[in-house]
Amino acid sequence: MANKANDKLITGPLRSANEGQTSLQEQTYTLLREMITKGQIQPGDRLMEAQVAHAFGISRSPARHALTLLCKDKLVEAHGKRGYHVSGKPAGTQHNRMARLELVKLTVPRQWELIYKEVEQDLIIRMLFGSVRINEMRLAQHYDVSRTVTRDLLAHMHGVGMISKDIAGHWVARQVTPERIRHLYELRSILEPQALLGSAPYLPASLLDEFRGNILSALENGTIDSAHFDHVENDLHVRALSFCPNKEILGALNRTHFLFGPTRYLTNEFLGIPLELIREAIEEHKEIIDLLIAKKPEQSAQALQKHLSAAVDRWLLRFEITAKMAKLKLPPYLTRLDAHKQEAEERQETA
Repeated sequence: MANKANDKLITGPLRSANEGQTSLQEQTYTLLREMITKGQIQPGDRLMEAQVAHAFGISRSPARHALTLLCKDKLVEAHGKRGYHVSGKPAGTQHNRMARLELVKLTVPRQWELIYKEVEQDLIIRMLFGSVRINEMRLAQHYDVSRTVTRDLLAHMHGVGMISKDIAGHWVARQVTPERIRHLYELRSILEPQALLGSAPYLPASLLDEFRGNILSALENGTIDSAHFDHVENDLHVRALSFCPNKEILGALNRTHFLFGPTRYLTNEFLGIPLELIREAIEEHKEIIDLLIAKKPEQSAQALQKHLSAAVDRWLLRFEITAKMAKLKLPPYLTRLDAHKQEAEERQETA
């Protein structure tokens, strides 16, 4: 359609829209309704099932369902084979033109993603106090999901370095100690600046502008929420570095990504740190991105190394916080590992 001279369909940049646990039908309905109420789709504009399905990357069934709901809301009117017209009086000669839609990838989260954050938060907190073993069957029973779902979840946690298997094949989340955190940040300080230098020639200017916009958006808020900070962290340390052609470096860095976990739970009494330190970290991100925009990759890599040196102290602050708190009761799918037994297992694993 987009190649026809008389076609009025205009598509914007491809973007993702995942609305948590909502169905594709609900996501499609919500998105179209929002476009209509905000005036992105105007009175008199025409919508077709096939057009909506193509733009949103879905089948015609959820598109049809969403348009039917919009009819019930009297936001659109059905006109048989001519599709649907947006209700209201058209402006000028705009009647019957094809609606302007962005290309939007709608997705439904996989089952393991629906419980991931809760399990992740439980694990990160307990790892500050000691090592724990995960019982896969009890995890499935606790969340009323299949073992396939828990296997997918645990596989993802293993991929980011959060859990590992002991000599008996059990999943274990090892205690996060100050020494381990320092070692992981030492690894990041060596590899991330190099990855940034490798990425710099391939980073699109539009993406850097997006990163800077996300940083400014986070800084403009009186209170920086977890979602904003997690987004800013992901922009620099994952999305920007992903352009590095050395995939061996990126593979090694994947094992350090569990360090980002606490940034998703800033309001948690165990995982949160003072707001002024979060703001300080975001200002450091801004300096790094500004240097990339100014085409100064070497200075940007140096600023990143400096940022990581400060970040390790901010992370370690959590140990001071938890030292003043009582241990929490474990959820039914976790059991504490006896310290002596853990040491014996670790010796056997390294033998």
